[in-house]
Amino acid sequence: MSKGVVLITGASAGLGSEMARQFAALGYDLALCARRVDRLEALRDELPTKVAVKALDVTDDEAVFTVFREFAAEFGRVDRVIVNAGLGKGAPLGTGRPDANRATAKVNFLGALAQSEAALEIFRAQKRGHLVIISSMSALRGMRKSMTTYAATKAGVAALAEGLRSERIPGVDVSVIYPGYIRSEMNEHVKQKTPFMVDTTTGVRAMVAAIEKRKTKAYVPAWPWVPVGAAMRLLPLSVVRKMA
Repeated sequence: MSKGVVLITGASAGLGSEMARQFAALGYDLALCARRVDRLEALRDELPTKVAVKALDVTDDEAVFTVFREFAAEFGRVDRVIVNAGLGKGAPLGTGRPDANRATAKVNFLGALAQSEAALEIFRAQKRGHLVIISSMSALRGMRKSMTTYAATKAGVAALAEGLRSERIPGVDVSVIYPGYIRSEMNEHVKQKTPFMVDTTTGVRAMVAAIEKRKTKAYVPAWPWVPVGAAMRLLPLSVVRKMA
């Protein structure tokens, strides 16, 4: 018997596809969406539970609502929505790449806003549900250069999650997950050795464990990111800038 239905956006690669594998192993049915349907179909074929896949560009608000509603109709319910789709483009502001920064802002914040709206429409009707927003450790402080816009969007979605928790919607839990350095398709181009980087499976295992516990906030993996997170909030900016 299925443990429930988990909807994951950005599920065609990286953290999203690995979350799909790990939630399927726990016995969940899955609603997976991303732009690259061929990858979703290949992933579906390897998973042991019921899996539905749909194409979705999260910057298309109308499509987000349509796809989420179709998943809810197909399964009869959606128990958890993981707002995972993200973009890691960026450039120092004022250096001639406003397109990269705008694209990141549209996917990471406006896309997350649309997904949260669509998820909560379902959850309010069901009177239950679990909204999970994937943020980043970079959200804790302003970051420099190519990370400036990305970090700002991740801070924005964390604030969105906190506001929804504050609303205390009956039957609805809201979690925000702050991954540290986890190897994924988004950062595979980074060649230098990054301190505390963990492989995708290990990092996602920590994410899934925190999500399953319905933690309101989780820095993952806990070591070293719980103490690093505490330090980042207190250290002067002159020190924090060396950490990015």
